[in-house]
Amino acid sequence: MNNTYDKVPDIITGKDLDYLSDMFEWNYESYKKSSDYLNKVKDMEIKEMIERTANFFHDNMTTILSILDKGGQNE
Repeated sequence: MNNTYDKVPDIITGKDLDYLSDMFEWNYESYKKSSDYLNKVKDMEIKEMIERTANFFHDNMTTILSILDKGGQNE
C-alpha cells in the first residue's frame, strides 16, 4: 500500500483544525496582552517594540483566518 500523494489534498483535517485553533488562541491572547501593555507604557522605544509585537501576532491571526477561509484549498 502506497500512502503518498502526487498532490496534497485540499482539505483541513480535524487535527489540522485543532492545531490552527490552538495557534489562533495563542496569538490572540498574546495580541490582547500586547495591546493592553501598549496603553500602559510611557517609554516610546518600548511602546514601539510592543506595537511591532502586537502587529506580529495580528498578522499571524490574519494568516490563520486566511487558511481557514480557503478551507485548505491551494490558490
